[in-house]
This record gives sequence, structure tokens and C-alpha cells, in this order.
Amino acid sequence: CAFACCPPGKPGFAGGEDVLGWNLLNQIGARHDVWALTTSQNKTSIEQGVSEGLINHVRFQYLDLPFWLRPMLRIQGGHQAYYFLWQIKAYFVARRLHRKQRFDLFHHITYANDWMASFIGGLLPIPYIRGPGGGAHRTPKGFLKEYSLNGKLWELVRSAGQWAFRHDPFFLISQNRAKAILVCTSESMAQLPQSWEQKAHFFPVSGVSREDLETEAPSPSSGEIFEVLSAGKLIRIKGFALAIRAFKKFSDLHPNTRFTIAGRGPEEVHLNKLISSFGLEEKVILCGEVPRDNLLNKMAAVDVFLFTSLRDGGGTVVTEAMAVGTPVVCLDAAGPGLHINENCGLKVVPASPEQAVEGLAAALDVLY
Repeated sequence: CAFACCPPGKPGFAGGEDVLGWNLLNQIGARHDVWALTTSQNKTSIEQGVSEGLINHVRFQYLDLPFWLRPMLRIQGGHQAYYFLWQIKAYFVARRLHRKQRFDLFHHITYANDWMASFIGGLLPIPYIRGPGGGAHRTPKGFLKEYSLNGKLWELVRSAGQWAFRHDPFFLISQNRAKAILVCTSESMAQLPQSWEQKAHFFPVSGVSREDLETEAPSPSSGEIFEVLSAGKLIRIKGFALAIRAFKKFSDLHPNTRFTIAGRGPEEVHLNKLISSFGLEEKVILCGEVPRDNLLNKMAAVDVFLFTSLRDGGGTVVTEAMAVGTPVVCLDAAGPGLHINENCGLKVVPASPEQAVEGLAAALDVLY
């Protein structure tokens, strides 16, 4: 079950989750015959990838809910409700296929949050693997003031919804039936009941492949400017305002610096105002979306990759920066906090926004 699935570099709708789904299917398909249940949202990109020979031994079965439910995918939180309903339909499709194919194993790959039921995993009578997934990570205490009122309300709704879903009988049945639970954050591992701990394994929720790790990237520039890069969707939980405030403190000490942020999103207007208020128009650049191959090259050519997400189970861009040998500065939380150690970057414990800004600026200074 790979609801989100799309070849890297092709149009998708779920970002890093799409790439995760595709690359895991590719690895599983290298050793087994696979039937993949997925949404038709990425059908064009998937079929292009298949025709180009980017994946083998995987047969895609597309299924969707009625078209009038698709607006749910564009509403915050609506895509999770849509997926919950989609899974019910996926179970009946899987059951019908199982009668013909007699599958040996079911693997629930994407949207494997640690709080949502897997109907196929809970009801199809074959061994079941879940993940990688997270969900228990939350915005650190004290950082909610970084959010708008709507953002604060959404965090409350998210926490309440997760509590309710974790008490869903189908969730409990599917978790009890799982032979292995792949978990991507320390927070998700810590919230598992003791009865599930023995079958839980850490597994990063990123779609970085061996080919990415072997890519020959350009050497960092030896110019006079110290280059800092960040990337992601411009939304409040990504913490780009914290990054800009930290860079302001850092650049006051070192004028020969520049900060580039790649991505688009609803926070763009707010971030531009913040940049103007600091007088950083010439030093902080919002460059818009960058194709993945170009982004990897940009990562390799800068001095530091700065990632300040307040709540991110994966942080694929952090792993991509590591893949091209660029040191990372990030918050010590969730996925990035699990990936980064003293050999590849610096982490800042997020105690408060003010402390985080000071710590991030100090980390940039160390690497400078």
C-alpha cells in the first residue's frame, strides 16, 4: 500500500512522501514480485517512470474515492481524512487481488503514521509490515507563539485527532497483527506500548537512494562569500522565520555571507517582510522552487545547509545534504534530530525561540 508514490524529479502531490514510496517500492521490487496499491493522482508520472525502466517487478493498481471527495486533499488535515476512507476501499481491492494472487506479505509503506489504522494490515490474513512512519513528534513547547492563531488551533486539533485515532479498534488490531513496525523518530518509538516495542525498529523516512549517495557533486565554492542554503515548502512549521533571525545575528558578525531559501508557500509574503525589516534584501534570497537535481547541486556548492523545521518526521532534504557532503545545522527534534550527529552537522536543542535563534547563529559561526 503506497498511497503516495512518484519517481524523483517528476510531478507529484506529496513531496518527500512520494519519493519515499517510489524508492522503497523500487528496492522491494528488486527482490520480489510486487503489487502496489496507489492513488491515480500520480498516475502520469508513475507510468512515465515505468516506461523509462526506472522500476521493475512492480504492478501498479490505481484506485480513488469519488471525484467529489477530492477537494479534501487540498484542505489542511483533509488529506488524512481522505486517506482513511481510501484505505477502506483499498482493503476490498486487496482482498479481491489476494484471492487470485495469494500474496505472501503485506507492507504498508506510505502514510504509515503511528496513529492511523491499516485496514489491509488488520484484516487481510497474511503477515504484515508497517512503516516507516512517525507522528508522535510535536512542535516543541514554547514555539507555538511562532504560529498564527489558526496554526495554534490546528496543533490542538492534530493532537486531539491523533489521540482519538490511536484508540480506534482497527488501529489496535492492525498494530497487534504487525510482524514489524518501522519507526522514523525517537518520539514515535517512545510512545509505543511495551507490547509492541519488541517488534519496532528505527528506519529513516526518507527517499534517498544509493544512486543519490554515489552522485558526483561539484566542490563547494572557494569564493569570498560564505553560502548558507535552506529548502522546503514555505509554511510556518518549517521555521524559516527562525532561520532568517538566526542568519541576521550571524551575518552581523560576518558580512561576507549569503542565505538562499528554496521553495514556495503561503509564508512567502511574511518572510519577505521579515527580510525587509532586517535590511537583508541583498543577503537573503527567496529563489522559489528548484528541481531536485539542481537542488542537490546547490546543496553541494554551499558551505552549510540550515534546516529549522519545528516538526518534521523525515526531513529528506537533510539526508540529501548529507549525501552530497554538506554539513547541516538543524534543531534537535524528530527526524533531523535522529539523522544528524557530530560527524555531519550541529544540532540545537529547541528550548525556546529566542534560545534557538542564538544557538543556530552560534552553530553557523562555528562552521564559518
